[in-house]
Amino acid sequence: MNQQTLRLRAASLSVLRNIGGLPLYRHYTGVFSSLNGDISRFAEAYGALCDMVYRTGDVGRALADAVHFDMNALTALVPSPAPAFLLDAATRDLETLQAVAALDGEALLSYAREAFPGCGAFLDGLPRFPAGSPLPVSDGAALYAYYHAEGYGPFAQGTAFSVGADACISPIFHADPIRLTDLKGYERQKKSIIDNTLSFLEGKNANNILLYGDKGTGKSSTVKAVANEFAPLGLKIIELPLSRITAFPSLCTQVSQSPFHFIVFLDDLSFNQEDENFTALKAFIEGGITGKPENLLIYATSNRRHLVNERFSDRQGDDIHIRDTLETITSLSDRFGLEITFSVPDKDDYLVIVDQLADEQQLDIPRGELHLLAERFALRKNGRSPRTARQFISYQVTQLREADS
Repeated sequence: MNQQTLRLRAASLSVLRNIGGLPLYRHYTGVFSSLNGDISRFAEAYGALCDMVYRTGDVGRALADAVHFDMNALTALVPSPAPAFLLDAATRDLETLQAVAALDGEALLSYAREAFPGCGAFLDGLPRFPAGSPLPVSDGAALYAYYHAEGYGPFAQGTAFSVGADACISPIFHADPIRLTDLKGYERQKKSIIDNTLSFLEGKNANNILLYGDKGTGKSSTVKAVANEFAPLGLKIIELPLSRITAFPSLCTQVSQSPFHFIVFLDDLSFNQEDENFTALKAFIEGGITGKPENLLIYATSNRRHLVNERFSDRQGDDIHIRDTLETITSLSDRFGLEITFSVPDKDDYLVIVDQLADEQQLDIPRGELHLLAERFALRKNGRSPRTARQFISYQVTQLREADS
């Protein structure tokens, strides 16, 4: 593809038009445009492109990711059949992107030597960069099949996401990698959550879940482990801080346009009755105008079953006052179809967890001595819990390493 044709093709993307707005791509088109100007304009544009390529790495990989994370006329049709004219347009765009990715620095400098024939010595001294790798798909039909199989849009960038200011949803690139096999005990509770999640992923009826109970019992870890376990099936998790609960309608809009399934994770919920977030969350979960998309569930954790701080005064007064107050207190937790309790383990269950963790770490400590040390550790840590057991085992591993060094 000659320079003039490539310049025009690069400016006329259609299905993949959004790619044209990427800084990397704009640097390429800037270089193409500068070939119709003077040498100083080209030098500035080419230097800026070199800097961008050096910081980006593989240009082909970057363009492939941009295509994958795009939302366009083709993704809007998935899974319905795409018309031939749209597939042809996508093929043309992919050919253009491939031609851009295949350019190395020397190819662009050869274009410049033709445009500026008296500047060969200067151009020879400019830096170079390598061509990018080929795109994984080369035609519209293959791209459509890729979108259908792998998903698309911004949520294809990762498995875990967070909600920032202005309802901006960003991927968490180093999310907690915890898996279900890392969690000891609470088999009944884990099974209930797993069954509900699988039902959700299979398009069957599923409930929002409230995990409540004592601190350190693994409520939050269980939610994250379930999300990691079923990520290969297209499950995503979005952590929504209570301080940004008003972003829920915007989040629902974005999620509803995605092919993936989502758990919105509300961690460590606790409200006062006068808290505006309490009223807002009730409306968002059920009964609000915006509604909740079918590909979204809410999993929340709390140390309180009813999520609201109760006072003795709430149970004082006439019968009507008491009933109204208690109905208000329970009105949010009632919107969760499943309530799963995580209580502190008794001594036997706690020591079973300790034994399992010790076996994983191959701790060579007699069981009687290990249990005695674990109980002492729990007393110092204000009680037995899976978290306490894990901290105890980590402490023992550290002590043994220090003793061996």
